[in-house]
Amino acid sequence: MNTSSTNNNSAIAPKIRNGICFTINPEGLARMVQRQITAARKLPPLQNPPKSVLVLGCSGGYGLSSRIIAACTGGADTFGVSFERSPGDANQGTPGWYNNLAFDNADCGNNSRSITLVGDAFLPEVKTATIKQAQEAGFAPFDTVIYSLAAPQRKDPHSDTIYRSAIRPIGEPFRGITINVGTGHVVDVVINPATEEEIKGTIKVMGGEDWELWLQALNSANMLAPGVKTVAFSYIGPSCTWPIYRSGTLGRAKAHLDQSARSLQQLLAPLNGTALVSVNKALVTRASSVIPAMPPYISALYAEMKERGLHEGCFEQAVRLFRDRLCTDGPIPVDAEGRIRLDDWEMLPEVQQAVARRLEGLTNDNLHHKLDFKGYLADFLELHGFDSF
Repeated sequence: MNTSSTNNNSAIAPKIRNGICFTINPEGLARMVQRQITAARKLPPLQNPPKSVLVLGCSGGYGLSSRIIAACTGGADTFGVSFERSPGDANQGTPGWYNNLAFDNADCGNNSRSITLVGDAFLPEVKTATIKQAQEAGFAPFDTVIYSLAAPQRKDPHSDTIYRSAIRPIGEPFRGITINVGTGHVVDVVINPATEEEIKGTIKVMGGEDWELWLQALNSANMLAPGVKTVAFSYIGPSCTWPIYRSGTLGRAKAHLDQSARSLQQLLAPLNGTALVSVNKALVTRASSVIPAMPPYISALYAEMKERGLHEGCFEQAVRLFRDRLCTDGPIPVDAEGRIRLDDWEMLPEVQQAVARRLEGLTNDNLHHKLDFKGYLADFLELHGFDSF
């Protein structure tokens, strides 16, 4: 991986517009990955650790943290797939490129191996290349498959059709407030409802169809171990976020993800395998930062959960996923719908009531008093390698 175009990292400053940061500090990204690896190495070993793990969407957020826990706490061999842009003369590349580079160059303190394939995981040829490369490298059939893909578009595997996701409400316009991450100001936002084409496109990109195709391909190639566990990440959240999330296009995609878990359960039955959706906590990720209404909600949630000593980041959530769910003796704890609930602390009634009070009457004058926008911004900047403005 060529990083020659990023020698003057100290001169790089964050440039933010519309919830997107257009600059990257590679050195800061490497430090972020190393911090997680160092923390993972200090944890007690997992009781029933995985041995061979495939992480689809391995370069950031929950996918990256899951890979670090599996490798550095569990000692697993990990194969990661993510779609990244490498640095060149005219661009810095994507943050995930540097995250992958930092992980592959790191020492997990054991003999675990890592292979990272940079490619569009939605494409059939990338599925084929992943299987071939894993087999040639002597990887054991995967006993854990983490599905953590988040992308704006997906090419149909059977045609040239390009489906695009759209974060929109359904039926009625969304009217609410958000926080401009670049300015730190509370602003009103109105988002028009999705068209049928946008609903369909979001389900195709963010739903479970590709998750099913991956498991089918792996199963056909005998690259799934007996007792395999596969997990895809989701979110539900409180009613205040539902118009733009659970009741909107994203919610339709997540409902399809739940349906795919049930379909995969049948596919994996001969292997005594398990397909699960993990409902995780609201956190600052490159995906969530562009969802209107999430910045104020997450900032309020951060303030309340930190005050109560319940706050977690992606790393801590990944610890609980492996330690308390995937690597336990006996049945995996799930809710009535068969889902893992890592949002359990977020959704405590007393937490949600307090968060709702923090969001009442929010203005620019009381923003920093009522919310932890400073913490939100710090997490947002860390995604791109920056510690602060």
